[in-house]
Amino acid sequence: MQYKETITLAFSGASGAPYGLRLLEVLLAQQFRVYVLISSAARVVLDTESNIKLSGNEDKATEQLSTLFNAPAGQLQVFGKDNWFSPVASGSAAPKKMVVCPCSAGSVSAIAMGASDNLLERAADVVIKERGQLILVPRETPFSEIHLENMLKLAKLGVTIMPAAPGFYHQPQTINDLVDFMVARILDHLNIEHTLTKRWGYGEGKS
Repeated sequence: MQYKETITLAFSGASGAPYGLRLLEVLLAQQFRVYVLISSAARVVLDTESNIKLSGNEDKATEQLSTLFNAPAGQLQVFGKDNWFSPVASGSAAPKKMVVCPCSAGSVSAIAMGASDNLLERAADVVIKERGQLILVPRETPFSEIHLENMLKLAKLGVTIMPAAPGFYHQPQTINDLVDFMVARILDHLNIEHTLTKRWGYGEGKS
């Protein structure tokens, strides 16, 4: 099958797994190919917040998520944190777009410092050095001066910092409405059309 584009989606250990899962669902439904990176802490969060016990084996995890979202073989691929031979580890093969959702303050720090101690950090480093599009969705409160300095440093490098801070002007009725608000904003910045939420100044259902 021919997919529109390949996008890297990473889950780090911050609270907010439903945001990342919903984004993954929408990307797959819109026929994007997705490379998924999941930190060890993120697996704990997925279990805690979404009752998803994701395997530490990348092939089994790929099968689990593909089944969950009814994705055909090859559309979704999970890469382990130490898989340095994966496409995302090299500028010659990595997708030009990457989203870390949710993004922990620790991951923000590591990415800002260019640590590259695991595949998630390396993949983000690759996108930055290749002048691609990197979106971080930090979920932390309050932000310390350290957090803010790290985010400012990344913003100056062209990284989009999009805290998980849903609005209420669309009159959300459910938690899913709040999740969709954030996912819609991420999709906007990826230049992906959607009808998840109404836009400011438009009637309900318009986008």
